[in-house]
Amino acid sequence: MNYFKFFAFLFLCWSGKAQQCDFTLSGKVVDFHDGSILVGAVLSIENQQIYEVTDLDGNFVLRGLCAGTAQVTITHPECEVKTFTINVDDHATQNFRLEHHTEELSKVTLKGEKYHSETTSSAEESLKTETLENFSGVSLGDALKEVSGVSSLNTGSTVVKPIIQGLHSSRVLIINNGTRMEDQEWGVEHAPNLDVNTAANVTVVKGAGALRYGGDAVGGVIVTNPAVAPVKDTLFGKTIFGAMSNGRGTSTTSSLTKAYKSGLHFTGQGTLKYFGDREAPDYVLSNTGNREQDFSVGVGLNKFTYGFEAYYSYYHANIGILRASHIGSVGDLVSAINANEPNYVRPFTYDIAAPRQDVSHQLAKINVFKKFENAGKLDLTYSFQLNNRQEYDIRRGDDRDKPSLDLELTTHTVNTNFEWNSNPDFTANFGGEAMYQVNFPNPDTGVRRLIPDYDMYTAAGYATLDYNLSENLVLNAGARYDYIQVNAKKYYQTSRWEERGYDMDFGTIVQQDLGDELYTTPDFQYNNLSATMGAKYTFSDYLTGRINLSSASRAPNPAELFSDGLHHSAAIIELGDLRLNKEQSYKASVSLDGSVGDFSFGLNPFYNRIDDFIILEPDAVEQTTRGAFPVYEYRQVNARLFGIDVNARYRFDQHFDLDGSFSYVNGEDLTRNRPLIDMPAPNWTNTLTYRNEKMNNLTLGLRSQSVFEQKRFPDNDFTVEVLQDNGERVDQTVRVSQPPAGYNLFHFTSSIDFKVAQHSNLTLGLYVDNILDTNYREYLNRQRYYVDDLGRNFRIQLKFNY
Repeated sequence: MNYFKFFAFLFLCWSGKAQQCDFTLSGKVVDFHDGSILVGAVLSIENQQIYEVTDLDGNFVLRGLCAGTAQVTITHPECEVKTFTINVDDHATQNFRLEHHTEELSKVTLKGEKYHSETTSSAEESLKTETLENFSGVSLGDALKEVSGVSSLNTGSTVVKPIIQGLHSSRVLIINNGTRMEDQEWGVEHAPNLDVNTAANVTVVKGAGALRYGGDAVGGVIVTNPAVAPVKDTLFGKTIFGAMSNGRGTSTTSSLTKAYKSGLHFTGQGTLKYFGDREAPDYVLSNTGNREQDFSVGVGLNKFTYGFEAYYSYYHANIGILRASHIGSVGDLVSAINANEPNYVRPFTYDIAAPRQDVSHQLAKINVFKKFENAGKLDLTYSFQLNNRQEYDIRRGDDRDKPSLDLELTTHTVNTNFEWNSNPDFTANFGGEAMYQVNFPNPDTGVRRLIPDYDMYTAAGYATLDYNLSENLVLNAGARYDYIQVNAKKYYQTSRWEERGYDMDFGTIVQQDLGDELYTTPDFQYNNLSATMGAKYTFSDYLTGRINLSSASRAPNPAELFSDGLHHSAAIIELGDLRLNKEQSYKASVSLDGSVGDFSFGLNPFYNRIDDFIILEPDAVEQTTRGAFPVYEYRQVNARLFGIDVNARYRFDQHFDLDGSFSYVNGEDLTRNRPLIDMPAPNWTNTLTYRNEKMNNLTLGLRSQSVFEQKRFPDNDFTVEVLQDNGERVDQTVRVSQPPAGYNLFHFTSSIDFKVAQHSNLTLGLYVDNILDTNYREYLNRQRYYVDDLGRNFRIQLKFNY
């Protein structure tokens, strides 16, 4: 036994001496995307105690390696730590590639402070997480009004559509987590079906520069991005609870993210809102309560060269529509529009009765990506959306609980994008998209369909590029082609068909004559070409300029083509036009951002010429079995819009700063030489803020919001014959054109932080909107004809980060 141990000992000693440990490994450490050298990268083989740092050329030499398998760990600032396995059996040369900026991005996105610029030369602004959290209890449209040049088209206080430099609805694309929202945005009272609490930041692109998302962004693009999960082992989340006096309701939202160093991550988020009637300073706005239930879940894997993300969100809202906006007769309508107070006011209640909207939206998507060495990144995404919109009118009998409008919109979309970024001075994106959409109106409503059955097919391809001509000058350009086909099945009243002259122009689409009705199959195809070009020039560290020229093409949407009847929640009769052509926009914009000491500013003048611009205008009143309603018709004119957005900020000292913004839009109907309808009035906002980090991040703010009277508006007043109580018929003018007077509101904001645990903070916020309880009416609120806007509102918010 002793002999055995002796010989084993000799064998091990001989083996140890025989192991060769004089091999070398040399090479470079470079960026994965463009091959640029990484100086100061640390390479280590811990079990052999070998360490080396790359030189100014990114070179390294590891000496004294032993034969066998070795684990080389490489670290570098702003890079994810990476370990490589190598086989050592000779002197070798090998280059290593790291994902540059990954670690930096993980840190800042956890705070929600960094956003990806969507374009190089277009004017764009961003809302960060902290700002969005202040609007947790309201809507995306309310939050976007913080951006200069963005206003809103309202139907009361709960239905808010964003307007970018005078344009709205289907001219403004909304991108939710990389997916274009398809939620019947054509209606002026159709708010985005999106929970603002799902976004970590929101970017507003003013114009058609973001061709990746669509060529029909005549007004602009709104991109909402969720928080990016860091590539490390962590668990974090937040809960925000809010309560409001105006509406006497509450809102609660919570989110939770679990991430692993492997790149795997899980997210979950949910929101509940419950509000009753809103109130003007002098009366209750009856039937204006709302409910909302939203949630989203996601799972993803973010590896060095590949990954995926699966995401699902559900949005549901039940929204009351002002009862006073639905009138019984023509005489009542004239009286209501010309009166100063609503003709229907009831005590406050949480009940939501007809008229109301019940809307749900489901979005499911899966995205996969692959990064290619010395090339770029390929993304492939499939998304499914199901939108169901029900609008309930005031009905009696057995149909009282039936919706008057019941639309189901199903959308399938596949898109792909390849980002070529191997050259640090040149970046290009190439992509394509295909969409199939089906609209199905429930026939069991007892009411003529406002929007018919239709199938829509789209196919698109695009290319964009950015070129760093010099250290200070970046050029960009892009083009996109969209093919759109709409196949519809629609019944027309024979009288309406002949009244609009369709019997002369569209006789071939009539498939069946049913006497009082005609069954038709309209079929339209559109070929749209959009393009953009521009430049960004950095004059100095304190001054940057951008110029952009773009052309966007938008086909008329189904509502503009086919609307034919009462739009209940809007309380108007809408008439589309089969003769509508596509819009073509030509826009030029300039932006200048700079700072001088404690003063910073941003200027964005623009000019937009739109041929065949589609507008919706009132021109009559029609009495129906449901009551009397204004008749709005879609028309086309050549239009011109120009204006300017201005931002400015002055920091007095470490505690006080003053922010100001001003926006002006001038819209002109060139065809009829008169102002365009529904242009936002000039507005000016100033906010004085006090901050003190030593006092638990105490923040106090006072805001002055001035909206001037809109002096430029078309004359759309019309005369109707009204039967008076004495039996006499007289002509009366329905005054729908005159904008209300300008107004000035004051708002108060405050917040303070409390440390409740090592990694948890509690933020208490108190806000007062319309401090002076001012009576006012907003020109772009469709219910301004009947009631004043919202009165004073106290808001309390508790935010718990953990």
